[in-house]
Amino acid sequence: MKETIHLLFSYGTIQLEKVQLYNYGRILKGEQDKLTGYKIENLQITDSTVLAKSQLEYHPIAVKSDNQSDFIDGVIFELTETELAETDKYEVSQYHRILETFKSGKKAWVYVAKIKII
Repeated sequence: MKETIHLLFSYGTIQLEKVQLYNYGRILKGEQDKLTGYKIENLQITDSTVLAKSQLEYHPIAVKSDNQSDFIDGVIFELTETELAETDKYEVSQYHRILETFKSGKKAWVYVAKIKII
């Protein structure tokens, strides 16, 4: 049985070949796209497993913006169900995965900042 293919938008470390090889054992194919209504902030990573894979202390994190002219450039990759599950394990707890529509009109998963309830 063939696995379901998912679209995943990456604006950060999943674009790095070394991270793709660690997580999926292959280099992903993707296309450039834009996510509107979001901006990038920096998140300090303390998870040693993630640090070992990316070798970067700070990762970008998408934060919903009040300004619709804000946007994030990135790449939409095709992942299998298993690879998407691996991505869920890779992303630290400050991110959560949501489905968004991109400038191209494609719908894809993207990891964004969790909204804090005050």
